Amino acid sequence: TRSFTDPSVSMDLLRAVLQPSINEEIRGVFNKYMKFFQTAAINVRDNVGEEVDPEQLIQETCRSCLEQAKLLFSDGKRVVPRLPHEQAVPKRARQMDEELSRRGSPVPKKRKGRPPGQSLSNDRGVSGMAAWKLKVSEPVKRDGPKWDPSRLTETTTFVLGSRANKALGMGGTRGRLYIKHPHLFKYAADPQDKHWLTEQQHMRAIGGKMAYLLIEEDIRDLAASEDYRDSVDLHLEELKPFIPPAWMTEKMQKHMETLRRGGDVPPPEDPPE
Repeated sequence: TRSFTDPSVSMDLLRAVLQPSINEEIRGVFNKYMKFFQTAAINVRDNVGEEVDPEQLIQETCRSCLEQAKLLFSDGKRVVPRLPHEQAVPKRARQMDEELSRRGSPVPKKRKGRPPGQSLSNDRGVSGMAAWKLKVSEPVKRDGPKWDPSRLTETTTFVLGSRANKALGMGGTRGRLYIKHPHLFKYAADPQDKHWLTEQQHMRAIGGKMAYLLIEEDIRDLAASEDYRDSVDLHLEELKPFIPPAWMTEKMQKHMETLRRGGDVPPPEDPPE
């Protein structure tokens, strides 16, 4: 049994008291740089394909930042493992980086472009919309009437995620809709679903790329919100809604129920060509 006079116990009690405030300040730091992570993640998705989840990329990057920040408090004995691509950094550069980290000094780098605090309100696809910052580690709420599987019936209309992005003025950045509105229900079509969608000419054959389906009502609700209703980039005629077959709707009901209960459904895998 450890007494409260134990130095480590005393310090941990103090840490526990201060931790909420520390977390809030850390969140503020990440929000300051989140626009850069967001833009980079969307670019990755545009270059690689819709199978890339920008939200997951951002979360992984934030966790990596926290891991590397531990070097600021390294005692010289415990070393934080570096990522594979960082192993290729020249030895001298690594030594300088680690030395600066031990001193608590940031690596001085001057880069052209927008400073961290500058707004992205003039970027493509966001004219007329309010500035947005992702809340780090903020859980996505999946409750309420919009997450009730019973709302999905045989007459519920759906739209493709790519068309929803175009309709809301984000056609050039397909992943932005999912990052900006993580509370939206989206369903990743499996190979069987894609075959039906292609046969019905709702989409072109896209190979192994991901295709998301969203509820038309949710997108129209977004379009009527303050963030979008006055946007000159709003083009609801791009939605092209459709009613899926009953067997697909049933799969989406099960998917919604799983997500609502806090489960995680892995993305579908296409068979090899």
